[in-house]
Amino acid sequence: MVGASLRHRGDELLGQRGGVEAYVERGSTFGIPLLHPWANRLGADGYGDVSLTDVPRVRRDEHGLPIHGLLHAWPHWEVLDHTADRLRARTELDDLPGFPFPHALELHVHLSETVLSIATLLRATGDVAVPVAFGFHPYLAPPGAPRGDWLLDLPARRQLLLDDRGLPTGVTHDDPAETAPLGARAFDDLYDTLPAVPEFAVTAGGRRIAVRFDHGYPVAQIYAPAGQDLLCFEPMTSPTDALRTGSALLTVDPGATFMATFSITVTPS
Repeated sequence: MVGASLRHRGDELLGQRGGVEAYVERGSTFGIPLLHPWANRLGADGYGDVSLTDVPRVRRDEHGLPIHGLLHAWPHWEVLDHTADRLRARTELDDLPGFPFPHALELHVHLSETVLSIATLLRATGDVAVPVAFGFHPYLAPPGAPRGDWLLDLPARRQLLLDDRGLPTGVTHDDPAETAPLGARAFDDLYDTLPAVPEFAVTAGGRRIAVRFDHGYPVAQIYAPAGQDLLCFEPMTSPTDALRTGSALLTVDPGATFMATFSITVTPS
């Protein structure tokens, strides 16, 4: 359940990085991966009463922190139905090592001529509430223009400043809406206050690619590493490290279902 390719007029729009092979072999993300049960990273090798020290699926960043959840190349998805433009898939996660909260996930994917929509449903199937901290990491690689010429449209937002490990410091500041070239800037920035239905967009090579957080994603990360032709507008259900800190952490009561949806729209500019 990784979005491996998204094409418009024959052009690939997603960053391929190491591709499917690296994703399967070592969890190296690309395309549009689901990051569950946490997006981004955790500030320690565990959270609450849960230790991640000996959990085999844990990936770690350059600081040794657990990153990008536990479902990279997860082999236990069941495709419920699919057509040329729709997909429904489900996985039962009753005993996921490193996340002892029984639940099921469903992905509902719909593709039209201009819009890719991905809905994620989390149902708490046990007798305990399930923390919600998942997200997606759409790697956009707009073709047809140099990185510095990519034109960004960003909404007004509040930034949570991060320390040198990529963890929130508690300091915030407000950023106004802007339309400006990416230029020489690099991003790896977290935002926890957004408009009701925020949209982030990049225009390059004669097309506009917009990522809209339609429902259930109150947090965003913008990632545009220096020296790489990649740009990510990442929808997140909770801030970085929320599983450990409890900050703005959502939970789903037993028997209840949480749904979050985002979409990518591609139009000529």
